[in-house]
Amino acid sequence: MSSEGGLAPGEVARYLEFACHLGELAGKVILPHFRAPLEVDNKAAPGAYDPVTVADRAAEEAICLEIARDFPEHAIHGEEHGRKPGNAGLTWVVDPIDGTRAFILGHLHWGTLIALNDGRRPVLGVMHQPFVGETFLGSPLGAFVRRAGEQRPLLTRACASLGTAAVCTSHPEQFSNRKERAAFKLVASKARLVRYGGDCYNYCLLAAGLIDLVIESALHAYDVQALIPIVEAAGGMMTDWRGQPCYEGGAVVAAGDAQLHAHVLQLLAWAQG
Repeated sequence: MSSEGGLAPGEVARYLEFACHLGELAGKVILPHFRAPLEVDNKAAPGAYDPVTVADRAAEEAICLEIARDFPEHAIHGEEHGRKPGNAGLTWVVDPIDGTRAFILGHLHWGTLIALNDGRRPVLGVMHQPFVGETFLGSPLGAFVRRAGEQRPLLTRACASLGTAAVCTSHPEQFSNRKERAAFKLVASKARLVRYGGDCYNYCLLAAGLIDLVIESALHAYDVQALIPIVEAAGGMMTDWRGQPCYEGGAVVAAGDAQLHAHVLQLLAWAQG
């Protein structure tokens, strides 16, 4: 740890490479199940649908075993296997397949999310999509995408006006109450382009300057903690709908432009009364 209590640059670089390694390891477990016959279980209560597969569970198990081997003192918070305590003040936050619905349909907008939280916030994050061979990574060292052995920096684009913005959300049904649905509908009605689907890829493409705004709700810590460092290191903002930190998920707004982010927060607040 650095003298200020955070991770030193050398530690960040070391853990970031380890996170990329974990993503690649998970990909090797996941890919044999992609676009193959697959049994799907439903984790949700009757009347709802939250799919999980052997690929989700096996990938998270492989990640957890690797962390336990290399950093046994670190805690783990995973979507499928829950929490493992640690004593180092560092927690790996893992979603083995973010976008399981896309995964089981053979779509490409899914990925493995891995974050490292220092006890205050996620300090680094990785999204790895093994089928297309892309890894998005963010930390105090910057935001980058790796593909085919090359790495290039990520940078959000300027877009201060909602009227010229591209807005994405994974699915409109996630807005579970009337006020949230009305708020999203208001923002979407003023945007140039609205697109559904995408899951974790939306945030990475925002960091790459291809999307301007992502609005979602009902998220968990493991859905967002890997994505926050990627968005922020690329120059974007990612908060809850009140402009506060969204480390634990909930209702989230990510924007590539600070002016757009501020304007959308105002609209969301006004629409919800």
